Amino acid sequence: MRTDSPQTASPQGPRKASPQTIAIWTVVALVCAAGWSVLALSRGEEVSAVWMVAAALGSYAIAYRFYSKFIAYKVLKVDKTRATPAERLDNGIDFHPTDRRVLLGHHFAAIAGAGPLVGPVLAAQMGYLPGTIWIIVGVIFAGAVQDMVVLFFSTRRDGRSLGQMAREEIGPFGGAAALLAAFAIMIILLGVLALVIVNALAQSPWGTFSIAMTIPIALLMGFYLRVLRPGRVSEVSLIGVALLLLALVAGRWVAESSWADTFTLAPSTLVIWLVAYGFVASILPVWMLLAPRDYLSTFMKIGTIALLAIGVVVSMPTLKMDPVTDFATRGDGPVFAGSLFPFVFITIACGALSGFHSLIASGTTPKMIQKETQVRMIGYGSMLMESSVAVMALIAASIIDPGLYFAMNAPAGVIGDTVQNASQVVGSWGYQISPEDLAAAAKNVEEASLLSRTGGAPTLAIGVSEIFSEVTGGGLRAFWYHFAIMFEALFILTALDAGTRVGRFMLQDTLGNLYKPFKNVSWKPGLVITSGIVCGLWGYFLWVGVHEPLGGINQLFPIFGISNQLLAAVALAVCTTLLVKSGRLKWAWITGIPLVWDATVTLTASWQKVFSSDPRVGFFKQRSVYQDGIDRGELIAPAKSMDDMHTIVTNSTVDGVLTAALALLIVIVIADATRVCIRHVRRPALSTLSETPYVESKIVAPAGLIPTKEEKEEERDAVGAAPGG
Repeated sequence: MRTDSPQTASPQGPRKASPQTIAIWTVVALVCAAGWSVLALSRGEEVSAVWMVAAALGSYAIAYRFYSKFIAYKVLKVDKTRATPAERLDNGIDFHPTDRRVLLGHHFAAIAGAGPLVGPVLAAQMGYLPGTIWIIVGVIFAGAVQDMVVLFFSTRRDGRSLGQMAREEIGPFGGAAALLAAFAIMIILLGVLALVIVNALAQSPWGTFSIAMTIPIALLMGFYLRVLRPGRVSEVSLIGVALLLLALVAGRWVAESSWADTFTLAPSTLVIWLVAYGFVASILPVWMLLAPRDYLSTFMKIGTIALLAIGVVVSMPTLKMDPVTDFATRGDGPVFAGSLFPFVFITIACGALSGFHSLIASGTTPKMIQKETQVRMIGYGSMLMESSVAVMALIAASIIDPGLYFAMNAPAGVIGDTVQNASQVVGSWGYQISPEDLAAAAKNVEEASLLSRTGGAPTLAIGVSEIFSEVTGGGLRAFWYHFAIMFEALFILTALDAGTRVGRFMLQDTLGNLYKPFKNVSWKPGLVITSGIVCGLWGYFLWVGVHEPLGGINQLFPIFGISNQLLAAVALAVCTTLLVKSGRLKWAWITGIPLVWDATVTLTASWQKVFSSDPRVGFFKQRSVYQDGIDRGELIAPAKSMDDMHTIVTNSTVDGVLTAALALLIVIVIADATRVCIRHVRRPALSTLSETPYVESKIVAPAGLIPTKEEKEEERDAVGAAPGG
């Protein structure tokens, strides 16, 4: 069954490439090839981080120009004449046609959470080469493809959530498994995202004040665009950026003033504030807080990453981490246990392929997008931007002294709590660093100690300060370190508020199958009830993480990575099913091949996390070890009391059961999707699509950031044809 529109858009007709265009793309390809060659073939000699930037940016440019265009116009056949849900269902609350520049900022801010910052830093334990390959190749052929295809199909279905699309297109059985898995995974992801924010902001008045100030700034921007000066995106952008920079500078003033105590919050207090913020942000109209706040934070995100790339080119730092470390083959790394396959792919998570993105691409964004033709820029383009963040994070972790890297990322129970012990233990791994160097590194960034600063964020901040201080001078090293810590918190918080709203959509879709008023996602009693449930659930995981004896981020990040990739398998299964059912069988490999790879990696990791006999890897083995300790009345480090021992047993049990249950649900989804695809190929007449009927669009808007000559003419014609034009 097909429901194509009367007129399917295509890119401007085939045009012969000019000699200038051919020359430019030849240079891009040569620079890209040179970068990959140096990274892959260098053995023992010094390698500049510039080559990693060249390989990444060149690959992104080629992929966006050619592969994404092929998928958008040849496979999906995006249609600029077809009205989107934002245009047809505009209610000013959840459905609202949003300027493509603002929406690009919102979408990027919403998807770019902890994963691309933390995951690559932790994965540097295996060396810089495996992570670089997966981040770049993975995003081009899997992550960005998933995001764009999910956004397209959700836009064609009134912005339906991923779980609801699975239920409607795969069937009640596989769909129910997908709904349950997607919602459970979303709650886990939000809890871990919030935990990273708490770890970054706890006892930091500078960061807490600056982050808090982004909320009133965003409200001002929202009312400015909606009420005071509608459509004046450039004006509000300048105002927002100026106020954001003022908030950053004022944060340092506050930290040095009598107000410091007011904004110095304990982790437990931050938990309460974050849950309250998530609830409010999820029920306010999107134009009031969510879209302008995410748009605002995007300036800082993109600006900082761009400056990092420029800093790398100017300072040309050397990659000090080995291309591939011994931990990659032994699987006994101090940062995280497990072999290179599958755990590098699970740990990096969001930088290459992220199931969380599919929830945003089938959540807020399809309800705000103006034109179908914009799915390429917003879906594929935003994911390439996030991947560049992951590359910069990997560079930051790889240019610092490896001895300092392992001293910062190994748990205190392994390296001790003194620089002497840490130096000795790290040296036994083959990475030498003196106690004096460890103490000096902390002093340079005005920290008492950098030992066991796990979670990735402090390591990234050290790398950022290293790069920026090479350009601006060593006297600003401490400033850049604390700036980076605050930058990471802002980066992640924008994913938390959008994610909470998407979780609310998912729960409303599910409950709507039982009680129809919930189907209306803007029904006020429903949105308040479901927002409260979602915030309460991820708030529980956040509270557990804050009080986890093994270190919340160490215990929860593996299940975060596995859950994220399992959700990607659901998204890719739904996309493959929809490609087959909509008559695009010959193009099903575009999402089918990434699905097979992701399922293989993730289910292998799930099996090991559940059944491994290594207590550092297997949740149930870890539970058994600590339960035996309780039975013997013996404390096992890092537990400091029997209460800690019981907490570890409980949390290990919960993590193991969740991992097993989610893996089983994903197997059910993939199996049912396979059944539906085979049935369609054999008897296509039995298949139905839930795609909404074609309605002609009245909105005229460009497909990309910069309008083409033809698009400018269309906009002029539209203005001239308007009443009074």
